[in-house]
Amino acid sequence: MKILLVRVSSLGDVLHNMPIVADILTYFPTAEIDWVVEEAYVDLIKLNTSVKKIIPFALRRWRKNLLSPSVYAEMAAFRKSLQSVRYDVILDTQGLLKTGIIMGLARGGIKVGLANRTEGSGYEPASRFFHTLSVKVEKQSHAVLRGRLVAAQALGYVNKINNVPPNFGLQTPDLLPHWLPENRYVVFFHGTAGAHKKWPAHDWITLGKHINRLGYPILLAWGNHTEMLEAEQLAAHSANAQVLPQLSMMEAIVLAQRASLVVGVDTGLTHIAAAFNRPTVELYCASSRRKFEGNWSEKIINLGDKGTPPNVTEVIAAVDRLINIENKGAFQS
Repeated sequence: MKILLVRVSSLGDVLHNMPIVADILTYFPTAEIDWVVEEAYVDLIKLNTSVKKIIPFALRRWRKNLLSPSVYAEMAAFRKSLQSVRYDVILDTQGLLKTGIIMGLARGGIKVGLANRTEGSGYEPASRFFHTLSVKVEKQSHAVLRGRLVAAQALGYVNKINNVPPNFGLQTPDLLPHWLPENRYVVFFHGTAGAHKKWPAHDWITLGKHINRLGYPILLAWGNHTEMLEAEQLAAHSANAQVLPQLSMMEAIVLAQRASLVVGVDTGLTHIAAAFNRPTVELYCASSRRKFEGNWSEKIINLGDKGTPPNVTEVIAAVDRLINIENKGAFQS
């Protein structure tokens, strides 16, 4: 059986789609699974070696210069690659018009997508035009479970994934950046695209001083100039904090995967640390914890919720708990 997954963005959403691959292969071990994804996230998909073919989609770049002959040629090549295989099942777990159009362009028999919006998600009802089957899910479904349910309903194993933890299928990146410490370290993922999702700087500073007293170096990553300035501000108040250079996607994944502890806001890199089952404290300030929380491992502590950011005292308590357990050897990589 040949199956196509359509989930093009963003980083956290693509990650949360990963367990579908392991689910399918549990019940259809010989299935061949391809994936359409925005070109920026191709390297993440490559870490799941069970995906046979990755079809890069570059709408974010194409739409900046749609009349360019080179862009037109790339779009034609994308369509040719997409239509080079006839699929038995095509799954769109994003529910946008653009992903519906991709589904419509793909060659296949059964085309399955979301029937309704879920809490806090982007959804465009017009996407249903391209479905042969629309799957209704609970409005308060977890981001990981939502996609798993769409695939399970399409392929007939919907009653077999209840209480089965997600398997993200991520392999360890084959990369060792020069800046990576040899010893244990803590990572702060403080940056996020939405300012309302950030945790207050003074709380990061207080937490940083506490972690310094525990003897751990703190690595600070950033994705743009504003986040770099914020990282420098945090580092100025922590004796053992280091602002990293701007990282590639794979370098950022290595940073998360090798950390002794990650503390981060609701952002893709925090969720990647949780997917690798690293000790992780997830901080929710303006998004629904119920939808995104890492709920598959005791190594993950989720704090705060939409409109009620966690206070620094409870974050410090969570950090101490995870570090104490790790020091006792209960969390082994």
